[in-house]
Amino acid sequence: MKIKAIITGSTGMVGKGVLLECLDSPKVESVLVINRKPVGIKHEKLKEIIHADFYDLSGIEDQMKNFNACYFCLGVSSFRMSETEYKKVTHDLTLHFAETVLKMNPGMTFIYVSGVDTDSSEKSKTMWAKVKGKTENDLLAMPFKAAFMFRPGYIQPMKGIKSATKLYNALYVVFKPLYPLLKAISPNGITSTVQLGLAMINVTLEGHEKKVLHAKEINELAALKS
Repeated sequence: MKIKAIITGSTGMVGKGVLLECLDSPKVESVLVINRKPVGIKHEKLKEIIHADFYDLSGIEDQMKNFNACYFCLGVSSFRMSETEYKKVTHDLTLHFAETVLKMNPGMTFIYVSGVDTDSSEKSKTMWAKVKGKTENDLLAMPFKAAFMFRPGYIQPMKGIKSATKLYNALYVVFKPLYPLLKAISPNGITSTVQLGLAMINVTLEGHEKKVLHAKEINELAALKS
């Protein structure tokens, strides 16, 4: 099976990393990115849709047919957001997108990039952890062929990718020389944009016994050879 993937959030650090690995991989036949602004990459495998309103996908539904994977990398920081605002962007938008791609592609594998401290019980006092927990649970309850929740922890950007957040980008520059040391000290808590992309490709093709995957499983999946 060759992967035909839809990717969201490809103008961000994680999404762009996943996109680059998909474009480089012989396991991926085609990629559709759906963004609010251009990703700035041209490739024979790549098609791009610029769409402003992710709460209304009716105008582009027909272009979302015939895909067997969705890598949902779109996300926002909860900083200075109310729970209502954060839930609308993180939960409601994600579920609407998932419902749409599932309707158009019943045999799809859906992968959601979550957070390492996400709370599956939905009872956390930390607002974002509770909201992401509900998002994960609702996605896992949907009748996808398979769904996986990625909780990667620290992600090192590779291949020249930069974060859109200036503070994060400055921190990544500082930590880049320390990345090999950090990886040696905490191999199960650290991953990279390359490993994330490879893991998504491989779990789409090979599956996994777990539905919630942390850096350890992500790195193991990334290392699979076929």
